[in-house]
Amino acid sequence: MSAELISILVLVVVFVIATTRSINMGALAFAAAFGVGTLVADMKTDDIFKGFPGSLFVVLVGVTFLFAIARANGTTDWLVHMAIRLVGGRIALMPWVMFAITGVLTAIGAVSPAAVAIVAPIAMGFAAKYRISPLLMGVMVVHGAQAGGFSPISIYGTIVNGIVAKEGLPGNEIVLFLASLVVNLLIAAVVFVVLGGMKLAQQPVQVLVHSGGGGDAAEEEAASERVTLTAPRIATLVGLVALVVAALVFDLDVGLAAITVAVLLSVVWPETSKQAITQITWPTVLLICGILTYVAVLQTMGTIKWAGDSVAGVGAPLLAALLICYIGAIVSAFASSVGIMGALIPLAVPFLLRGDVSAVGLIAALAVSATVVDVSPFSTNGALVLAGAQDVDRDKFFKQLMVYGGIMVAAAPPLVWLALVVPGIW
Repeated sequence: MSAELISILVLVVVFVIATTRSINMGALAFAAAFGVGTLVADMKTDDIFKGFPGSLFVVLVGVTFLFAIARANGTTDWLVHMAIRLVGGRIALMPWVMFAITGVLTAIGAVSPAAVAIVAPIAMGFAAKYRISPLLMGVMVVHGAQAGGFSPISIYGTIVNGIVAKEGLPGNEIVLFLASLVVNLLIAAVVFVVLGGMKLAQQPVQVLVHSGGGGDAAEEEAASERVTLTAPRIATLVGLVALVVAALVFDLDVGLAAITVAVLLSVVWPETSKQAITQITWPTVLLICGILTYVAVLQTMGTIKWAGDSVAGVGAPLLAALLICYIGAIVSAFASSVGIMGALIPLAVPFLLRGDVSAVGLIAALAVSATVVDVSPFSTNGALVLAGAQDVDRDKFFKQLMVYGGIMVAAAPPLVWLALVVPGIW
């Protein structure tokens, strides 16, 4: 049995044990990375540690710490109140507001995880407060980010179009952008209906301003407190704006920027910090970092390339194109979407240059397949949604995200393949 096949089987075993024995999958993945890396791939310990996602670790810790402070000092309550006012109290519009905000952020140049890191904690807080399905809200945020993710001036779009140009393949920036926009918009609409979005429209409009005429005094006082800007809340809002500017304008690491803002707030208001530090979702951090470390071992030992080469050897062009989309979706659910596209597009160059299928259509299909799955809890975006969820059973929510991610992995590649590759008109 080849080393590549062994590494894949071990990953399956990790999933089975974690599911049946309720053991943190990240801990199992670290053990698997050590075992497979040293015994099968003959890797040194330092090589295994190189796969540890240090930047994602800081993002998860920094963002959850900062928004835990925002929750503790009431800033998120204030933001939620302002959001309700923005949509005139119509709760059903809020998932679409979050979809649009993340879409605009990525379309104008934000990295998808940075946009999700900024929006998801606010969106998930709103979902908890108004009893919106956390899965609905989380999915809307992630698909919003991917809807704008391939604009000609976006990070993803620039990278993919650059790879296409470098490899001498025909490309179409507008087709790439519209394919991602339309697919994510359609998915979001279906999810909105299936997960109860239409029922939200039947809820009465929220009362935004309490009148002084005979209402409950305690409610009046609580509502007044939620909409009052105190010094800690003003400082937190300034910090959040600084985080957005640092990530989107100066292209600074969102995790380091978030933890810096959190530390500055903690210095001034240490009582809030003590309460917030316990709310960092350490089990989620362990889970995500463990899985990604193991995936990095797979990449180092050549398992991903082995899978890609196996597909390239398939004789039927349309079937090979479908398999390429599936590989992009499956691997991207556990790793960097851009990294996977950066690896698969060059691997597919000889196949694409033969002209058996449309290069424009396949590249668009691959891009969409590799990004719509990012709601998986093992991807950066899905991990941020999981970390930002409030008042939920995290194990249950993790499984919901995993099931939804699995549905995307199974359904998205053939659908975009049918729409973008089979017609061959691009």
